[in-house]
Amino acid sequence: MNSDVAARLIAAGMSQGEAWKKSDLFAKAERELSATGGGEVMCWFVPGRIEVLGKHTDYAGGRSLLCTAERGFCVAAIPRNDPLVRINDVVRRQAFEFTISPELLVPHSSWRGYAAVVARRLALNFPHQLRGADIAMASDLPSAAGMSSSSALVVAMYVVLSAVNRLEECEEYRANIITAEDLAGYLGCIENGQTFKLLTGDAGVGTFGGSEDHTAILCSEPGRLKQYSFSPVRLERTVRLPNNCTFIIGVSGVVADKKGSAMGRYNRASQGIRSILELWRTRSGSNAMTLAEAAASADSTDSIRAALREATSKNADFAWLLDRFEQFWKESEEIIPRASDALVRNDLECFGQLVNESQVAAESLLRNQVPETTWLAKEASSLGAYAASAFGAGFGGSVWALVSTAEAAQFARRWHRAYERSSFDAAAQSEFFVTDAGPALIRW
Repeated sequence: MNSDVAARLIAAGMSQGEAWKKSDLFAKAERELSATGGGEVMCWFVPGRIEVLGKHTDYAGGRSLLCTAERGFCVAAIPRNDPLVRINDVVRRQAFEFTISPELLVPHSSWRGYAAVVARRLALNFPHQLRGADIAMASDLPSAAGMSSSSALVVAMYVVLSAVNRLEECEEYRANIITAEDLAGYLGCIENGQTFKLLTGDAGVGTFGGSEDHTAILCSEPGRLKQYSFSPVRLERTVRLPNNCTFIIGVSGVVADKKGSAMGRYNRASQGIRSILELWRTRSGSNAMTLAEAAASADSTDSIRAALREATSKNADFAWLLDRFEQFWKESEEIIPRASDALVRNDLECFGQLVNESQVAAESLLRNQVPETTWLAKEASSLGAYAASAFGAGFGGSVWALVSTAEAAQFARRWHRAYERSSFDAAAQSEFFVTDAGPALIRW
């Protein structure tokens, strides 16, 4: 069985070493399900996301440059004939059980809230009796590390309940979800609570994010980066990662839990975008739905800056909003298109310079970095990485470094040792690993 699982993952584009590791995790998940008495077992691999570029741009309608990691959730499920859902995390030895209902109470902490919010939203949007499932999952994706473990769990719960209930055949689905990008947009709305087309919104999980993570998980290709714009989700270009390059992820050890202490700081970045858009609408009479739409013309961009300066002159609290706008515009409209161009030319020096500009803007304008992630990005560059940047929500989390594949394992050890010798206490909880740009969600 393990060799069959590994072969399926390799055929989908996963590297051999990672495929064999996942086959062991799937074996653990399936052994957990065997106690339920059997039935048709469905399996999915749901990867984590690497945000190469696109710091807090998606919910503003901006751009991101994305791929997946080769770590994620190995999920196995057996359909039930009742609305009960039983989830067992076989790695952390945690369990959760609930009945699907539009009145389902969503826990306000831990991974259980993400699982429950999917079931509640589906019960609201697909108003017929939904069947549950027995689910076992095993993850090697670091949690609360900026790699989208929460959104990967949302996707995992959705694909299980969608398959069990054949949602793609439902009238409500066919009327609103046509493409994988549509589905990514819908899953983002499940998480943030917004309405998607005619599919009514609900409470969500309390964070005001977008659909970047879900898009990467559903739409990535192995060995490639995808440039997307958002609200709605639109593929702009696909860029091949240079064949001799791979990623190293340095998990800082500083927890970036969007349902915990970091939620307020994360939402401040999102609410800043809303405040800028509302100010511009009031001043101009525009009905733009996103900040990217509002700033689409050069005249509007300059006018938005002028409006923010005027507001700041009357209220100093608006000063941060001008920095927030400059970071968004620089990242989405200047850095990302040029970075994609550099990769097409195989100009890694230019790519690295642009990535550094993004990192500096995150530190000085977005202000979502902590000393540990700033240090890790600079240290990776000093050790010879082609490029390095923090990614994800920020306020902790991880840093990626792009390095030569031949030197990746040695580079990861050097980077990790340097962090352990630093003055940061979080280094004791850090983790460093090599990953290719991996495949999107895999099902069999």
